Amino acid sequence: MPAAISVDQLGKSFEVPIGLGSAYLTLRESLTRLVSRAAFWRKVEPTTRPFWALQDVSFEVEPGEVVGLIGRNGAGKSTLLKILSRITSPTVGEVRLRGRVGSLLEVGMGFHPELTGRENIFLNGSILGMSQREIRRKFDEIVAFAEIGRFLDTPVKRYSTGMYGRLAFAVAAHLEPEILVVDEVLAVGDAEFQKKCLKKMGDVAHEGRTILFVSHDMGAIQTICQRAVLLEKGRVRAVGPARDVVREYLRVADAIGAMPLAERTDRSGEGRFRFESIEFLDAHGQRTDFAVTGEDLFIRLRVKTPDGPMTTPLDVAISVRDHNGHKLTELATYFTVESPATPDLASDVVCRVPRVPLLPGEYRLDLFCATSYDTQDKLLDAATLRVEAGNYFRTEFTQPLYAERYGCLFIPQEWGARAADRLRVLREQESDAADVPEEALS
Repeated sequence: MPAAISVDQLGKSFEVPIGLGSAYLTLRESLTRLVSRAAFWRKVEPTTRPFWALQDVSFEVEPGEVVGLIGRNGAGKSTLLKILSRITSPTVGEVRLRGRVGSLLEVGMGFHPELTGRENIFLNGSILGMSQREIRRKFDEIVAFAEIGRFLDTPVKRYSTGMYGRLAFAVAAHLEPEILVVDEVLAVGDAEFQKKCLKKMGDVAHEGRTILFVSHDMGAIQTICQRAVLLEKGRVRAVGPARDVVREYLRVADAIGAMPLAERTDRSGEGRFRFESIEFLDAHGQRTDFAVTGEDLFIRLRVKTPDGPMTTPLDVAISVRDHNGHKLTELATYFTVESPATPDLASDVVCRVPRVPLLPGEYRLDLFCATSYDTQDKLLDAATLRVEAGNYFRTEFTQPLYAERYGCLFIPQEWGARAADRLRVLREQESDAADVPEEALS
């Protein structure tokens, strides 16, 4: 059986400015440069050079296969997906797609903001090549999956980012394309919806349809993908079983993560705020290279801020992942409503982690900051946190702890007499409150 997706020696080149200092010029600057170069009939020097976002990319995806596409920011993933979705054309090489393609590359892509959710389902379905009959047949399933029933006839410009994402995924996944291309837009949903999306993609694959799935969540890649393709600087670095390719991705990430944050170029966001450094401090405020289970840890982030006052607070988050890339938890200023609102506070952000609950091992940290939901800076594998053994429960327990056996996290807990005594006290307090006369309460 022929492959559903065949990519053969694909390349994509873009023209980028030379020595302009900025990719954008004012009209006055552009005219001045043009006149100066054309003066006295001199030969006009080239102002751009080719940049190859993709080079010599080749791989195949079989019908009914779920393949992950992974790589760091700037590796060429988005460019490849746009070529596969026929949004842009390749400079060289060839792509062969056997079947109808449904693409979910950006939240709300193909939606008209003035139209309602109902109208956009039909509009987006038509863009995907579906007939009106097909859309009507799947309409109720789409609405139920997206959970927008109350807002079905509301213009989508009033939808939250999460509602946009739910509706976009529901349309793309339910209208039965033979090939489904999904970029990392699932991140806009809550945990429960992400779980629904992953299950839906599994169901789509079992129906014999093909999925190309892009994600930075290595846990999701290993869970739902049989194989993976790793891109690095526009070239294919590895193709093979998902677990093996993820291992190679993490090995490369370790090397890149050792670079100073200020020198990292594999970042995304508007860039008005940028992470410049990260350091760890122990329970005494001294710099350290590791944390200790059960002892306090301070994480200090230096952030480059723009000149002038801030109009909105800066939300800062640190994602903690295990050595396989599975996300364990997130530390975030918005959880405690303490996002810095002035440049001074935003330039030096400190997070205290009381009694570190992580078992011994190495953990990967991702950094993220945003203003009013606009991503300013996002750095994957910004640092590696090494955790050494410590006495979390302050007991005589001294057996070596291994994450493979006990998991990655400790949870505060009590057992036996202490737990029973606490339960007894709570019940006595409830009983005493029930015995108080109503007139006494008034």
